[in-house]
Amino acid sequence: MNVVPLLTATLVLTAAFSAFGQTPEVSTPTPLSQLLAEAGANNPQISAANYGVRAARQMAPQVTTLPDPKFTYQQFSVGSPKPFAGYTNSDFSYIGVGASQELPYPGKLRARGTVADRDADTKQAEVEVTKSGIADVVKADYLQLAYLQQTLGILRQNETVLDQLIQDATAHYQVGQGMQQDVLQAQVNRTKIVKEITMHHQQMGEIQAHLKGLLNRDQSSPDIVTEDLTATPIQRTSEELLAMVRQSNPQIQVDASSIRRQDAQVASAKREGKPDFEVGYLYENTDRKYRDYYMFSFDVRLPRRKRVDAEIAEATERRSESQRTLDAHLQQQLAEVQQGYVKATSDDELLKEYKEGLIPQSDAAFRATLSAYASNREEFIHVLSYFTDTLNLKLEYAQTLVDHEAALAHLETLTGATLR
Repeated sequence: MNVVPLLTATLVLTAAFSAFGQTPEVSTPTPLSQLLAEAGANNPQISAANYGVRAARQMAPQVTTLPDPKFTYQQFSVGSPKPFAGYTNSDFSYIGVGASQELPYPGKLRARGTVADRDADTKQAEVEVTKSGIADVVKADYLQLAYLQQTLGILRQNETVLDQLIQDATAHYQVGQGMQQDVLQAQVNRTKIVKEITMHHQQMGEIQAHLKGLLNRDQSSPDIVTEDLTATPIQRTSEELLAMVRQSNPQIQVDASSIRRQDAQVASAKREGKPDFEVGYLYENTDRKYRDYYMFSFDVRLPRRKRVDAEIAEATERRSESQRTLDAHLQQQLAEVQQGYVKATSDDELLKEYKEGLIPQSDAAFRATLSAYASNREEFIHVLSYFTDTLNLKLEYAQTLVDHEAALAHLETLTGATLR
């Protein structure tokens, strides 16, 4: 019997399994925190939102400034439509110059300014929603990329193991101790691994492109290498996380700011029911032979009650709408936090079961089967079966690990807390 190749396969497999979770050294890994800072500084969506806030801050000076003054020039003719007719022989003909100014009721401009300020505050809160949303996507891409880079190493290492197993099965077949179907089945398994490696490269390329877009990097820039994934224990209770939603969730802050804006809008709409005034002064010159005229005017504009009542009713309904929107978003965010917490705690248990139970047990079963095959006491198909089971469990562990970290990352977005 040809035991040496099998022992070689065992050593290679041991190296492959002991190296599980280790990312090959390609270049210096980039910490997630560095990418988050880069996205915050360079992401075009965040930049656009910041410009929107700065633009909104310019509304208050516009609405709190008095209306533009009006300057008047008049020429009144007597006896003829020609300009200045009768100016020297009639005390009715004159040239007049004057000015007028509209004066809103006291408090109106201040109320409008408050609405503009609250609107700018809402825009600022929306910037935080944009930032947290971009950060959430960057985290998701980074974690998925880390998973792919990590499992790609696993697949390549196990491809090497299968190559050795194929050689061993071929050697057995050539000396009449195995079947051709053993070799063919091992080759099929190897091809499946090659297919997975190809799919990994495709997915990694897609994520690299998306991540570079979020960071506003050139697509031809070097690819991002992630740090190794490790399980992060949950340090917060469900109650603590739920309480943080009300205090720090970006969308809830937007909704709360929107309610404050609508409160200001209601107050402004009520103030709009007050009358506005306009004062004017006109000087009329009738040539030096006649006495000049001096005219002072005072106008009052009375808002129509129907329109004002409708504006107040609209602002009140908008305020109720904002309150219901906050309530709906709060319930949605609380549900997402609870779901994420359940997911993270369940994954904690699963990771423990994989690491302490399933993977060691499957690995031991594989080694025992491999040893039995070396002594011609076990069929090669069973060796392949246990090999595949162990590989799948390793990949499932990696998937559970990235799901666990992704759940924590999303909880950070929902609560504003630092959990990883």
